[in-house]
Amino acid sequence: MAQHEWRAVKDDIRSAVGASNYKNWIEPLVLSSLSEGVAHIQVPNAFMGDYVGKTFGDQIIYHLNRKGAQVQRLSFAVADAVAQKPAGSAKPAVANGTPAAKPSGEIQPDHRFTFDTFVVGKPNELAHAAAKRVAEGGPVTFNPLFLYGGVGLGKTHLMHAIAHELSVRQPDLNVLYISADQFIYRFISALRDRKMMDFKQMFRSVDVLMVDDIQFLAGKESTQEEFFHTFNALVDQNKQLIISADRAPGELKDVSERIRSRLQCGLVVDLHPTDYELRLGILHAKQEMYRSIYPGVEVATGVLEFLAHRISSNVRILEGALTRLFAFASLVGREVTMELAQDCLSDILRSSDRKVTIEEIQRKVSEHYAIRLSDMLGPRRPRNLARPRQIAMWLCKNMTSRSLPEIGRKFGKRDHTTIMHGIRKIEELRQTDSQIADDLEMLQRALQE
Repeated sequence: MAQHEWRAVKDDIRSAVGASNYKNWIEPLVLSSLSEGVAHIQVPNAFMGDYVGKTFGDQIIYHLNRKGAQVQRLSFAVADAVAQKPAGSAKPAVANGTPAAKPSGEIQPDHRFTFDTFVVGKPNELAHAAAKRVAEGGPVTFNPLFLYGGVGLGKTHLMHAIAHELSVRQPDLNVLYISADQFIYRFISALRDRKMMDFKQMFRSVDVLMVDDIQFLAGKESTQEEFFHTFNALVDQNKQLIISADRAPGELKDVSERIRSRLQCGLVVDLHPTDYELRLGILHAKQEMYRSIYPGVEVATGVLEFLAHRISSNVRILEGALTRLFAFASLVGREVTMELAQDCLSDILRSSDRKVTIEEIQRKVSEHYAIRLSDMLGPRRPRNLARPRQIAMWLCKNMTSRSLPEIGRKFGKRDHTTIMHGIRKIEELRQTDSQIADDLEMLQRALQE
């Protein structure tokens, strides 16, 4: 198999496993030969060969066979570390006047993910401001910066944006951006090869350490111990740390109390779930970008608003849906209409349909406000019942596909105009009352779990 075909195989695997896994585990692989149904692959070390074989072996065989290779199994061999150094590896960085080789698996900043391409809205404005402040360099004002939130809310975008901005502002700065699983891999390799001093030097000589998805340290006690000491060493040197996770520090399960405590010492910022306005803003920004890629493709009025309403859980899925629409419309030479969007995205729209029921919402709201469900649904109208009732109505409108008359019937056979009034009232309060906004966000999260 020619090298360009092997590169095509790896590109196919990247689509299946994601950019981070590709960078860490697939990109370093070198196909040396194919013989008698065996693909012989060179790897930097035995640990990587063992891990790749167990984790990605089936996918590698599948994609090789798609190219006509007729492979039944894989064989991994450790390549010479110098001769097989992957193309594009980072150059050695200089820290404190001495060369300091960065660990393999370092994540290179994706130049698509900059501050200029990050759409700012109310749910992420604090995270964006904090990230920009850190990216300016200079004296450390909060350490670490801890970004957390669910999938597709912008954590990785901001991490890449910080790394990119630092490389532009201070190109001599030794910035290391690495995933938690790569930290674990490097630690295990150092233990096995008896190179712990090299490991410590690598990580403690950086100026900025960025660790993505720290939740994957859960249950790895020895790795957590080393991370704890690395963390303290860098903080003592006044070096910046930027950490991301899918949950708040205090909610990291199977992570030691002292690490959780250290993570809470800096600035902890939550990237909230996107609201309709932010999703629509992201779609408009992407549309402008795609107009230069797909000239001539027009988007009918209302399509972007439809997508922003229907695909609410994950920005990556939302962006992927728009990408698919533009590509399809360009291929068939049609305008992106509502009908085309519904046909082309039927699978995404089905999986994005809200499955929360009105009864679930009513029960969760009554529990949250410690009121009886019968009182919330009944005719009484004191403030301590009316406000939770209206909040439940707002949630029903935004989290189910039920009509206003249907919602009204579930709220003691109330008229749809009463439901409409309640929804409008909560929408107004959401903009001015932070407690109401926080309650709505918390309830939405609880209902989506």
